[in-house]
Amino acid sequence: MRRAAVSSRGIFITGTDTGVGKTLAAAVIARLLRNRGIDVGIMKPVTSGCSDIDGRRLSDDAELLAWSAGCDPADTDIAPYRLAAPIAPSVAASMEGIRIDFGRIRDAFDRLAARHDFMIVEGVGGLMVPLAGGLMVADLIGCLALPALVIARPDLGTVNHTVLTCYAAKQLGIQVKGVIISNYPETPDRAAESAPHLIGSLSGTPLLGIFHHVEGEDRRVVVERLAEMLAVDPATRIMLREIGIS
Repeated sequence: MRRAAVSSRGIFITGTDTGVGKTLAAAVIARLLRNRGIDVGIMKPVTSGCSDIDGRRLSDDAELLAWSAGCDPADTDIAPYRLAAPIAPSVAASMEGIRIDFGRIRDAFDRLAARHDFMIVEGVGGLMVPLAGGLMVADLIGCLALPALVIARPDLGTVNHTVLTCYAAKQLGIQVKGVIISNYPETPDRAAESAPHLIGSLSGTPLLGIFHHVEGEDRRVVVERLAEMLAVDPATRIMLREIGIS
């Protein structure tokens, strides 16, 4: 297989809300790139709802991302802030007496970026989720100087949320490469059926992909299946080109 070329150093995966499928989308893209011969690094700078097991603070999302990219999940740079409470990260951090430091995140990112050809960084929630003081996810994207890829859900309300997210990002000087609709149902209702066209025409941002819903409780199996589906989808070449892979 010809090794794909990289023209960009990375992408920041953000969402229109929490629970829209950011982690799954980030993992699928990481797996797809790894299967194409790209040395891809992964990062989840802030993650809440973590568990303490055998003396280690574990994040299910960070573990999935690391596995998808073929990285070591024990590398603390992948997830510098692993917070216990499953609530807004600024509140979860405050409960543990922690202040989220963007400088620490940037240092971890730079170390990872030096070892990998391409970085995928997944945020938490949407652009306006507070992280530290008055700083939000949008500020973290600016700190890392990465373009964004917006993950949206397919159902009722997604057009409003997606258009608002893309508009806010552009107003804040964030380059938005495109939108991906995640977890698209096999049998869409009228709202889901019309969402792709409306998002593509109203958000001012290209619709780069539709990741279909795949049944399964094991997220690794779902990631593998979606990566296989994307590998044979002609639209995938456009998505990869837009995020900097050719």
